[in-house]
Amino acid sequence: MDNFEKNIRQNASEFDDHRPDRDKMWANISKELETDSPKVIPLWKTPILKMVAALLLLFCVTSFIAYSVINANSGLETQYASKELLDIDKHYQGLVSYQVQLVRNHPKLSETDKSEFLSFMDELDAEYQQLRLEMRNNLDNELVLEAIVTNYKKRIELIENLLKQINDSKIQEDDYGYTL
Repeated sequence: MDNFEKNIRQNASEFDDHRPDRDKMWANISKELETDSPKVIPLWKTPILKMVAALLLLFCVTSFIAYSVINANSGLETQYASKELLDIDKHYQGLVSYQVQLVRNHPKLSETDKSEFLSFMDELDAEYQQLRLEMRNNLDNELVLEAIVTNYKKRIELIENLLKQINDSKIQEDDYGYTL
């Protein structure tokens, strides 16, 4: 590189004889500016608009997720008007369904007795559904909760009485089997 630099310094005067014509250059530049149409930047390519669109998209996604979570929680709350009702249903629903299954599968009951009993249980279930609707409407929650518990207790008591009668008749039949 040293030779190259020496050569440039020794021949610097030869480079100075070609000077640019500034007037000619500005004339060409102004001619190009006049002939070109005004430069239009598309709106979607501006960085500010891209940032606004990204923020808007982020806001929409966040809102959708929040709405989904809130809707899922409120759906559970509309199904069960209160935590107490949920607890009551968990406790009694299992008991009632187990005992109804015992009645359905009991060999000593005739089909007509089963259907009569189960239709009565359906009436109590319809009453329970009405009580749940009242609970959603916030009609004196304590009284409605008591009525729901009473409804469940009625169902359980009826099933237990039926099963007890069946078992008592079985014991009486067994006692008459052997007399001396």
